[in-house]
Amino acid sequence: MKITLIGYGKMGKTIEQIAQQRGHHISHIIDLSNIADLHHIKKGDTDVAIEFTQPESAFENIRYCTENQIPIVCGTTGWLEKRPIIEQICSEKNSAFFYASNYSIGVNIFFKINQLLAKMMANYPQYEVSIEEIHHTEKKDAPSGTAITLAEGVIANMNSKKGWKLAENSENHINITALRQPNVAGTHTVMYESEIDNIEIKHTAHSRQGFALGAVLAAEWLKDKQGVFGMNDLLGF
Repeated sequence: MKITLIGYGKMGKTIEQIAQQRGHHISHIIDLSNIADLHHIKKGDTDVAIEFTQPESAFENIRYCTENQIPIVCGTTGWLEKRPIIEQICSEKNSAFFYASNYSIGVNIFFKINQLLAKMMANYPQYEVSIEEIHHTEKKDAPSGTAITLAEGVIANMNSKKGWKLAENSENHINITALRQPNVAGTHTVMYESEIDNIEIKHTAHSRQGFALGAVLAAEWLKDKQGVFGMNDLLGF
């Protein structure tokens, strides 16, 4: 399979390594130094694009690919207010778009555990829920897309919570604390605290390998498909 990498930072390089190990060919590498070259890539030049860049550039990269029927897997967070536009383009152009806030298989299992726990805890209002996420200092957006997905999983199963807020306590919202530390791949903790005891679930990533492998698996799965997809489709949840 021919893969275009859009974004060639630490994640892009890890994806390249895993893709090649799995027998794929990197047909194009697009980074800040040659971003204009993306517009020279056409349908048929590559089988799928994998996009890990920054919030300010992700939308235009994805829009170009979907408008030109280049299947694209995106792992960039912080731009999702424009996602409905991409979904509309996919529908109009019969394109393929795959998005996940986190491509780790373990994290997506963690998402399901989080939803189940929230459903159970909804009957016990004496516990106050909060979320903490820790990422490397290079990560620009906060909170992480993974933390937001966790918050959304709680909100969907707990009527007392209407939304989330960053670093702010509110009775009707989930407080998310976002910390930035050197050399941290990603740690997420969901905490339920009461006067009597605390309950918490936690996922700690040891490297970028799990995220990169999930992105390559998504690319393999997306090839020759049309529509908008996510990890639940890939994993059959």
